[in-house]
Amino acid sequence: MLAVGVLASLSVLSLLAYGYLSWDSLGLGPGEAGATRSQLEEQLGAGARSLQPHIVFILADDQGFRDVGYHGSEIRTPTLDKLAAEGVKLENYYVQPMCTPSRSQFITGKYQIHTGLQHSIIRPTQPNCLPLDNITLPQKLKEVGYSTHMVGKWHLGFYRRECMPTQRGFDTFFGSLLGSGDYYTHFKCDSPGICGYDLYENDNAAWDHDNGIYSTQMYTEKVQQILASHNPGKPIFLYIAYQAVHSPLQAPGKYFEHYRSINNINRRRYAAMLACLDEAINNVTLALKKYGYYENSIIIYSSDNGGQPMAGGSNWPLRGSKGTYWEGGIRAVGFVHSPLLKNKGSVCKELVHITDWFPTLITLAEGQIDEDIQLDGYDIWETISEGRRSPRVDILHNIDPIYTKAKNGSWAAGYGIWNTAIQSAIRVNHWKLLTGNPGYSDWVPPQAFSNAGPNRWHNERVSWSAGKTVWLFNITADPYERVDLSARYPDVVKQLLRRLSQFNKTAVPVRYPPKDPRSNPKLNGGVWGPWFKEDEKKKKSDKSKGANKQKKNKNKNK
Repeated sequence: MLAVGVLASLSVLSLLAYGYLSWDSLGLGPGEAGATRSQLEEQLGAGARSLQPHIVFILADDQGFRDVGYHGSEIRTPTLDKLAAEGVKLENYYVQPMCTPSRSQFITGKYQIHTGLQHSIIRPTQPNCLPLDNITLPQKLKEVGYSTHMVGKWHLGFYRRECMPTQRGFDTFFGSLLGSGDYYTHFKCDSPGICGYDLYENDNAAWDHDNGIYSTQMYTEKVQQILASHNPGKPIFLYIAYQAVHSPLQAPGKYFEHYRSINNINRRRYAAMLACLDEAINNVTLALKKYGYYENSIIIYSSDNGGQPMAGGSNWPLRGSKGTYWEGGIRAVGFVHSPLLKNKGSVCKELVHITDWFPTLITLAEGQIDEDIQLDGYDIWETISEGRRSPRVDILHNIDPIYTKAKNGSWAAGYGIWNTAIQSAIRVNHWKLLTGNPGYSDWVPPQAFSNAGPNRWHNERVSWSAGKTVWLFNITADPYERVDLSARYPDVVKQLLRRLSQFNKTAVPVRYPPKDPRSNPKLNGGVWGPWFKEDEKKKKSDKSKGANKQKKNKNKNK
């Protein structure tokens, strides 16, 4: 009888794993399904190996901190609200202030100072990409049997073929290589006359998909196709990097329906884009359930940086915007939704950073992290799932040695420990320190979007005393960065400056090369794509070596 019971359990688990049955088809709700799964696995015996979870990482682009229903937004996001409410909301979660830095840190688990990408973003015409000696998250997941797929925005460089997503660990890639572009035509102009097509399937331009479909919907259809064709009995890693809600502000007409009362045209368009994105994520979730992945899946949702108020985004009540190290630029919307979570329906206020996903997901996938990989991320699964303390006590937000220097910054202002002309930011426990040029520092309340055009009269500003290049805040007590404590706690300032200095000793040189004229899409069939040919370079060097050899032989003969 025991043998029959075990065989029955095995057959049910097999059917569930391969998608021929779902928990819903058995008449079970999510809670009951989880209990039944546990019971079945117990019957299979203690030696039964747990299934590697399916991992779905969804990255939104430029979504503001306030721009989700559960943060009080007027924009409706029922899908995000429901998934977050049933999962774990990350309310002390940090990313980087711009596209490339956040993506590079997610995929490597390393700070920008350790990849050379600490300045700005990778521009379309730059011969630059995520350094090839960095092991990526999909490469590590492939080692332990995962099928890896990327849909959406890459923005980690493409000047040579080795930089492409399919060469960095993804089995398949469908999306754009650049940081932005038209949502329908997929064209992007970097400057006048430097324009090209930017939609790829694996390593080739996806002209066949150029049907004028809005990218959010097109990417979702691709995800559904991947899930339909994959075997849910085998682990899958899906990285879905939506273009929305980054400018240009475009959305299908039907999504404007609920937002015609918003006078500010940018905010109205942004709201329509976010409504479409919310619907897309609902369709992804339904596909996970339909094809038998959901019960063994982990869905992570994150924005890549703060919102841009001039492009409709709101970070209220946080200070600053995208592109700055104020909280509005780096504190992000984020949550984890999964039947595998222990503390569902909870809020995590522990410190979490985007670099933490690398070790966390590799550990969940039963992978190994090589000892020689110097990671800046931590495994924070128990922090999220069980409510334990975070192993993270600090975050280096960044050190950018080539950003515009603060005119009044000096070593003296940094107590001889640090040159405060350099743009940098660091968080240690409750304290946050900023130095150098902090960038756009207004608070932009909701009423700033009440008029037809952007209205800065509603913004709150602080005029700093002349020569100020150091700021200190207790972020736990003052998350809105309204009370600068640098003059009151000089010893704390010194401690954080020393920590900055320690980090800086481990930094690698900045990679930010000048434009390469060979990048012009006109030279590449009208497509943005790899232009640097290693073979040509080798041929040239071989040619010059050959010429030098001939000269030497002639001299010898003479």
